[in-house]
Amino acid sequence: MIRVPRFVFASDSFKGTLSSRKTAVLLEEAARRHFPDCACVAVPMADGGEGTTEAVADACGGEVVSVRVHGPLGRPLVASYAVLPGGRAVVEVAAASGLPLLTDAERDPRLTSTYGTGELIADALARGCVDITIALGGSATNDGGMGCARALGVRFLDGEGRELGGCGADLGRVGTIDASGLDPRVAAASFHAMCDVDNPLVGPGGASFVFGPQKGASPEIVEELDRGMRSYAHVLEATFGKGFDVPGAGAAGGLGAGCLAFLGATLESGIGSVLGLVGFDATLEGAALCVTGEGRLDSQTAHGKVISGVAATCKRRGVPCVAIVGGVARGTSPADVDGLVAVVPTPDGPMPLEEALGNAEELYAAAAERLFSIVAIGVAEGLRSAVPGTC
Repeated sequence: MIRVPRFVFASDSFKGTLSSRKTAVLLEEAARRHFPDCACVAVPMADGGEGTTEAVADACGGEVVSVRVHGPLGRPLVASYAVLPGGRAVVEVAAASGLPLLTDAERDPRLTSTYGTGELIADALARGCVDITIALGGSATNDGGMGCARALGVRFLDGEGRELGGCGADLGRVGTIDASGLDPRVAAASFHAMCDVDNPLVGPGGASFVFGPQKGASPEIVEELDRGMRSYAHVLEATFGKGFDVPGAGAAGGLGAGCLAFLGATLESGIGSVLGLVGFDATLEGAALCVTGEGRLDSQTAHGKVISGVAATCKRRGVPCVAIVGGVARGTSPADVDGLVAVVPTPDGPMPLEEALGNAEELYAAAAERLFSIVAIGVAEGLRSAVPGTC
């Protein structure tokens, strides 16, 4: 008796072209043309960056909640986060404190704040969430998490006892930190920070030097911010009795350190957190094949991206894993990613990037068809080899 194949589809979105959910639809259409009775399971994926809220809510049967908060420059805006079953929530820093919320002319990490991210966390606590994951990608800020902490009741005072607003320019002015007003619900909750960078808080590899320029900081401003962050780090250590300048603390302009200090958070891999939230390990039970993917296979793929996390889990569960990608960087191969057995690019030949982006859905559908044609051939060959007298 031939077992009905079970396929799991767990692709990241192809930024600006295809959603994670759309890739699953196209994969299922191709799979059913070759295996009409197959079982297909779609698990929307993200690595802790843009789209994490929607992907996790979709995969877990959660709800996307919209809240009026303050943006990185203090303007009111509506931002969303995910409320999941079991008292869990996922908050994206980018939703309330993200770089895309500013024009190029407005980008200045001395002026921006993570206050809105703190407001999202406060709303999740008010809804009874007791397990909150914070995705640290895409911030416009370099405030060490002061804004986020202020929204939860922490006060930052200068040397003369005046309360500070908590933006990047205030880092070097912090004399004392008063955490006595921290929302008491924080102590009753568990916090996890999705972090796929290992940058420390200060220094050449720290928050200000590495991420400041992309947020609008000139070399002079970068120096100013790092000096301020060093001073702030000393105040954090004096306040809590331990230092927070550890790998990952520099994520989101130092919000990584803020999550450690004020929320008692653990720093975790973005894709690792997502895989845990959606119960991906159990989803692979009985799967014949898993198809993952993202926009590009390159040198960063093996370091905390969706493909690497999915492939590693598949290897552990003994499930073959194939990736469909929009492009492959020169010198990159499936062997670079542990657990990945093959890669199928969507372009069927050389073409300009604009053409590939403009025809993303058609190209992906054709790649999915090629993949399942090959799978069907492999299944047929396996059956023939299992029957005596066939060749």
